[in-house]
Amino acid sequence: MNRLPTVDEYLADVTAEKVTAAELLNDRHDPAKVAFTCIDADLNAVDLTYGELRERSEKVASALSKLGVRPGDHVATLMSKSPDMLATLLGIWRLGAVDVPLFTAFAWTAIELRLTASGAKVVVVDADQRPKIQETSAAVVVVGATTEDDAAAQFPEDLSFEALLAAEKPGFPAFVGNKDTPLVLIFTSGTTGHPKGVPVPIFALAAFRQYIEASLDVREEDVFWNAADPGWALGLYYGVLGVMVAGKRNLFLRSGFDAKTCFAVMEKFNVNNFLSAPTMYRSLRAAGVPAGSNIKLRRASSAGEPLTPEVSVWTKEHLGSEVMDQYGQTELGMFIVNAWADELAKEPRPLSMGHALPGFTCAVLENASDNIAGPNTAGRVAVNVKESPLAWFSGYKDAPERTAQRFSADGTWYYTGDAGRRDEDGYFYFQSRDDDIILMAGYRIGPFDVESVLATHPAVQESAVVGEPDEIRGEVVVAYVVLAEGNDGSDDLAAELKTHVKTNYSAHAYPRKVNFVPSLPKTPSGKIQRFILREQAK
Repeated sequence: MNRLPTVDEYLADVTAEKVTAAELLNDRHDPAKVAFTCIDADLNAVDLTYGELRERSEKVASALSKLGVRPGDHVATLMSKSPDMLATLLGIWRLGAVDVPLFTAFAWTAIELRLTASGAKVVVVDADQRPKIQETSAAVVVVGATTEDDAAAQFPEDLSFEALLAAEKPGFPAFVGNKDTPLVLIFTSGTTGHPKGVPVPIFALAAFRQYIEASLDVREEDVFWNAADPGWALGLYYGVLGVMVAGKRNLFLRSGFDAKTCFAVMEKFNVNNFLSAPTMYRSLRAAGVPAGSNIKLRRASSAGEPLTPEVSVWTKEHLGSEVMDQYGQTELGMFIVNAWADELAKEPRPLSMGHALPGFTCAVLENASDNIAGPNTAGRVAVNVKESPLAWFSGYKDAPERTAQRFSADGTWYYTGDAGRRDEDGYFYFQSRDDDIILMAGYRIGPFDVESVLATHPAVQESAVVGEPDEIRGEVVVAYVVLAEGNDGSDDLAAELKTHVKTNYSAHAYPRKVNFVPSLPKTPSGKIQRFILREQAK
């Protein structure tokens, strides 16, 4: 059995009087050890060692400093997964600056919001992403613009990443900060509305490392692959920061996600510890494992949105491991989990998020007060931050009113904004965002409960459930359903799905309306935006 560090041991790294992010993330590790295996669309791969990453990031830090970037300044990154991205991120942190991640699927509106809110001095952008950048006060550094035919060549004011680095030598001294030194300004996904800026300090690295080791159980001999994009919290926290502070290796696939490529990567690189969102697992299930594949996962984990049970059943049968559901937020990372590590592992229960990780004290509060709700009573999921030494979120950037809404008046509770319950054995269950709860004739109905039942019907690929105003009941349940391939929407199928929910969940919570749709509105990170569907249902 691998011994897990204690909470105090995790904290010791980040709470010294002087703390150096570059040391924690990179420089203390064996320079010959592989930090990342970077894979291109043709599955050609190159290993990037901690030593190579140090040298390249020192050049990046030096180049950025000559552009006027100082500790505490913001540098945005609009880059796909590559060695250049990793060197840039570590270079930013080595300089003491703050990364502002930009997802490569963003359009200008989303990019502009983040550049403006952060006041970024520089944006480092891949050449194929450069045309998205419109008028900005930030200096633009382009990666990979090598010929006059490149789209980036039409912007003569741009700076070349390669030229900047060619003029630099390694050896740039790493900035020495403390636990409150910011590393990242990441914005929430906009699941329920306007994105909010979340400052991520060095202190958060303790919690990120714990999740890698305690929840995911990533071991030295594992081939770990976090398939999430580092433009979002799951990919950045646990595909870059968490694995680096833990000294582990991650696969970094540059191409976009599709089931065929995912299976091929698992097969070729012998992946045995996999982390992804439920959307990806559902895509794998829909495609089916290629004939002759020999994929054998030791650990499979899911995060980012609720996991419906049919995914775990399929994954255990076809990939060798059930999927453990994990719960967290951009504001805190993961903190309620079905942990894999031997010391923390408990028998998973259907639809449960599991238990709070050590270092976090969590509860379900009553809806009308901060009293702890009784077992199996629906309420508000919250974190007692005064009793949670690994809790690191202190507030949104330039948004004191939004911050105040997240904490109780006495500062004891952080309100997640999610509804759930906790059973008599301490297992937590997610129901929905607070805003997504459906109030029908005095009943509180969580969309996830209904969606989980709909997911077990063979005709359903995915669904989203919202409330529609009703004069008599207040609200009624409405389902938006994306059908699995080979199925057609009809009145008969709609009636069958209603009966399916009545029979397998509850007679009061079945959808009064079933709308068949080609797709569901989602954030770029894949989370369903139910608030858009609620607007449609009015």
